[in-house]
Amino acid sequence: MEWNGMQYFLLVILCFFVALLPRFIPLYIFRTRKIPKWFNEWMEFVPICLFTSLVVKDLFITKTYDFTLQGHFPELISSIVVIAIAFWTRSMALSVIIGLGLVFLLSMFVF
Repeated sequence: MEWNGMQYFLLVILCFFVALLPRFIPLYIFRTRKIPKWFNEWMEFVPICLFTSLVVKDLFITKTYDFTLQGHFPELISSIVVIAIAFWTRSMALSVIIGLGLVFLLSMFVF
């Protein structure tokens, strides 16, 4: 199927609404309500859980969905260092920069 310019434009508009609605609906619902304290405390763990699930999958799960520790030593060592840096500094930027640099150095010069 050949797409024309209007079909691409409609695709972009629909993608905009698909991305907007999950953000807009909760804001619309909770704009007049007070959010409970327990909910705010619970929501603080969502970024940690999402980040952990992405990292663990890339470090330990192969493309055939087998568990392995082989072949990811630079990333594994870097992740341990990044966890320590993030714990002590609470700085996302510093953690990302040091983690990327460490993966690069370990991949190029050690492993």
